[in-house]
Amino acid sequence: MSGMIEIQRVTKFFDGLRALDNFSLSIPEGTIYGVLGPNGAGKTTTLRIMLNIIEPDSGEVFFEGKKVTLDLLSRVGYLPEERGIYQKERVIDVLVYLARLKGVRKGKAVEKASELLEKFGLKDRVNSRVEELSKGMQQKLQFISVLIHDPDILFLDEPFSGLDPINAELLRKTVLEKKGRGKTIVFSTHILEQAEKMCEYVALVSHGKKVVDGKISDIKRTYGKRTVKIEFEGKGEALNEIPHSSLRLYERFAELETTLEINEILKIVVDKVKILKIERTEPTLNQIYFSLIGGEGENTYNN
Repeated sequence: MSGMIEIQRVTKFFDGLRALDNFSLSIPEGTIYGVLGPNGAGKTTTLRIMLNIIEPDSGEVFFEGKKVTLDLLSRVGYLPEERGIYQKERVIDVLVYLARLKGVRKGKAVEKASELLEKFGLKDRVNSRVEELSKGMQQKLQFISVLIHDPDILFLDEPFSGLDPINAELLRKTVLEKKGRGKTIVFSTHILEQAEKMCEYVALVSHGKKVVDGKISDIKRTYGKRTVKIEFEGKGEALNEIPHSSLRLYERFAELETTLEINEILKIVVDKVKILKIERTEPTLNQIYFSLIGGEGENTYNN
């Protein structure tokens, strides 16, 4: 089954360097789709090619089976990674102007702007100059500008970057509300934990290549390892004695990738360390990502 957005065998070079390599994606309608990977993996390039901001050197992009047109792009909201909005203008004027560019009537634009400013806690700054807002307020204003024309598709490039926990949660809830109304959301992030809480579908990307894509549940079932989490007191080094296992040891807990059953593990370590809690856990996207790419992305992943 084809998706609402299709990227077919796209390759893109910048200054002789391959940013995307024979890259394909299928994004279903009405889903939250995460394009995930370290900085420099090709996430932003992927979004910009989908939006026809830059052209691929080869390959094609389709929206609902058609080539990208201005009419289709009028249904899109885009939050770029590089934030920027008219600093000298009033908040309300910026929002109305951007809504008008997308074909919204002025009266409707003012009404929608007022509604969103109240929702995001900026109602009292409606007549402020953008430059008078704090950085966090400007980030919220930029997100509002993406929603102002009620787009069918949202493209969000690193949307949680720089947000405090309260505003990150507000953004998360807003995205989930949009999904509940049948909108399609595509966002990129290097924070896999955040994507794991929100996305139904993801593509894991490294060095311009797709590592794996699909439903998170299917990816975990296919690529996830059998992980056991152990909380303990005492010297955790004793857990190294568990055979046929890969151990990640922390201060008071450990993660163990093993085929052994829990009762077998307990028999080995019960006399050596005090076990407070032991349980088998679902693998995280982080664990799956690194198991698939090895050390390729470790130097850039936390940037």
